[in-house]
Amino acid sequence: MSSIQIADETFVAAPAARVAEVIADRGNWSRWWPDLRLSVTEDRGESGIRWRVSGGVDGTMEFWLSPRLDGVVVHYFLHGEPAESLPDVGRARWDRVAAIVRTRRVAGRGAVFEVKRCVELGRAAGEPAVPSHTQPDEHTLESDARV
Repeated sequence: MSSIQIADETFVAAPAARVAEVIADRGNWSRWWPDLRLSVTEDRGESGIRWRVSGGVDGTMEFWLSPRLDGVVVHYFLHGEPAESLPDVGRARWDRVAAIVRTRRVAGRGAVFEVKRCVELGRAAGEPAVPSHTQPDEHTLESDARV
């Protein structure tokens, strides 16, 4: 069993194809996880993407897209071991692992919320998903992050 076991999910009111497109954009990965090197192990298109990760964590990571209502649930999984050396035993070891897990969970959630802001652009809260054809063609995530 891995020291780092993260599973999280967030609803995104947008077509799976649009969400998958943003997630698959390699230009976003280094911003979301600056200390990780990602190697695609499975590009599942509208169902998501799986990576082998190394750097700050050695293991596997995935965004799995599950269609729901007028959008998708983005499931985020990270399983691995911290690359840093940990205290050998006791409470100090598990306190450090807990801190790493929290940091990684927040980074994953941040990535998903950045995707959500990008693909839900123009959608008022509680309204249906914005169809792909009405979204700006040249919209970038970085501009959304400043909003």
